[in-house]
Formats: sequence, structure tokens, C-alpha cells
Amino acid sequence: MGLQHEPQKTSSSGPVVKKERSVVRYKECRKNHAANVGGYAVDGCLEFMAAGEEGTSDALRCAACNCHRSFHRREVETVTAVCGCSPGSSSRR
Repeated sequence: MGLQHEPQKTSSSGPVVKKERSVVRYKECRKNHAANVGGYAVDGCLEFMAAGEEGTSDALRCAACNCHRSFHRREVETVTAVCGCSPGSSSRR
């Protein structure tokens, strides 16, 4: 299963182009801090905030709870943009 492309449709103004992109957000922390004693306790961190710049190892550590990003619930949102642009409508400067 890969990406599925719909056939390109045309409208009176030209071809209809669909563009999809995914936005990933990391929500509440699910790390069980009491696992070593047989219990269940989370720290209450509600959203991942990177502790460092993109491309560094600190970018994968949460500034709020100091946990790795993988402990946070991953939420993926797919955004679809539809454009019914005519071929001659692009503006060039």
C-alpha cells in the first residue's frame, strides 16, 4: 500500500491539482515513571516541546518533561489542498 493518486480531473478553468501533506504533532507524554515499582504514574506533560534546534540530539528531548519524543503520543493530520488553476494563470515577475 503506497500513496494513491486520483486521476487528474479538469474543470472549466483547467486541471484540478490535489496536494496532500502530513503534519505530525506530539501530544501528551505517556512515559510510566512508576513502572520499576509495578505502578502507573505519568508526569502530566501535555505536549512535546523540543529542547534544541532541528538536527541536534536535543531536538528529540522534551524541554518540559525531559523525556524522549517517542514517549509522547503521535498525532498525524493530513492536509489536502485543491487547486483548479488554469495553465496561463501563473504570475511571473
